[in-house]
Amino acid sequence: MHKDMVIGSSLLIISIVIIIAYIWLVFFTTWDLLILKLTGSAAIVIIFGILAWIGYTLATTPPPKPIEEIEKEIEEEMKKIEEVKKESQ
Repeated sequence: MHKDMVIGSSLLIISIVIIIAYIWLVFFTTWDLLILKLTGSAAIVIIFGILAWIGYTLATTPPPKPIEEIEKEIEEEMKKIEEVKKESQ
């Protein structure tokens, strides 16, 4: 059996077990409200944690150079390369 198939099968089985356990905990135990609170809290922390990370990254990353500036740098480098070629001939 291929390694990917084993990993995929394991993920499938684990997911099904977790789904069944979650449904059982929510509908058939006295911990239903606690489980719902934990699930909701985890979802909010994960979603807004990702949004906070994106915001931090956008706020702290310097803006890219304008295309015109990049084009000028490329033209200057091309001129240098042409000069070196002319000198070597």
